[in-house]
Amino acid sequence: MGQGSRSNRRVVYETLRRKVLTLELPPGAALSENDLAAALGVSRTPVRESLILLGEEGLVRVFPKVGSFVSRVDADRVADAQFVREAVELAALDDVDPAALDPEVLAALRENLAQQRAPGVDVERFFALDEEFHHGLLRLSGHGSAWSTVVAAKAHLDRARRLGMQQPAGLDRLADEHESVLDAVVAGDVAVARDRLRSHLRAVFDAIERTRRRSPELFAAEDGTTPARRAVGARR
Repeated sequence: MGQGSRSNRRVVYETLRRKVLTLELPPGAALSENDLAAALGVSRTPVRESLILLGEEGLVRVFPKVGSFVSRVDADRVADAQFVREAVELAALDDVDPAALDPEVLAALRENLAQQRAPGVDVERFFALDEEFHHGLLRLSGHGSAWSTVVAAKAHLDRARRLGMQQPAGLDRLADEHESVLDAVVAGDVAVARDRLRSHLRAVFDAIERTRRRSPELFAAEDGTTPARRAVGARR
């Protein structure tokens, strides 16, 4: 395979993965190779290869004689990802020295919080700020490079988080929780910071249950029911 072909497949894979994680391709959506290829301006080959890679990540499911679908949100996969994230982020707080907080990182976190409360901030912008905030907390502990480990583990969790952010007052609540955690860190009370961060991270489970009650079709069926086909294309 030439360099151009590999590069093309990578772009298609990253594009489709982003659309799945941001819910532009929602849980349960049928995926037509022809429609996706036409929308992205590529041949079917990189689309097919990208769907295989996404299938290996559990973000796409293939049903023989039916087709490919965006995986529905699987609560078990979310819980596993949450376990990894919580383990890393809580452990990092133990290494925070409240008497030696990096002033640049701390200032960036305060500015981040201000942007979270900006009028009209949308879910995707807030999600990006949320990611930066948690990365910043790791940087305060000297473990900023561990963020890549967290990111690699939480693709399924991220879809659930975005669903939760779409709930009424969801963004305001998250901003309040972020500020509460940072205030405890600055005050030198790591134990309180850990408790607040743990509760903040685990709130995703309550959000999942609220969303499941409202939109059960977004979640994996326990009986493994094969979905009905309804194609969804993908804009660039």
